[in-house]
Amino acid sequence: MTTRYPILEHAILPVVPGREAAFEAAFADAKTIISSMPGFIDLRLSRSLETPNEYLLLVHWESVEAHEVGFRGSPQYAQWRALLHEFYEPFPVVEHFAEVHRA
Repeated sequence: MTTRYPILEHAILPVVPGREAAFEAAFADAKTIISSMPGFIDLRLSRSLETPNEYLLLVHWESVEAHEVGFRGSPQYAQWRALLHEFYEPFPVVEHFAEVHRA
């Protein structure tokens, strides 16, 4: 089955409480890095209403390799990491999903 978004990266980002505004500002800069990568399609960052220091990051990629090898293996990933990784406690788990159904 061919879909518009073959791979969905999913991560719950647990931000250190009290650092949410700084994280959101840093993410505004970081999104320009990831969006310039080959294989990137789009992303959404959403904030939890029930747990305000948790964010949901959804990124559509053309392939897992575009994320795992292309982005994470790039010099740009070091910039992404420098901007964002200080905010996470604990470090987020990242998983990839392939669409099965859509309505």
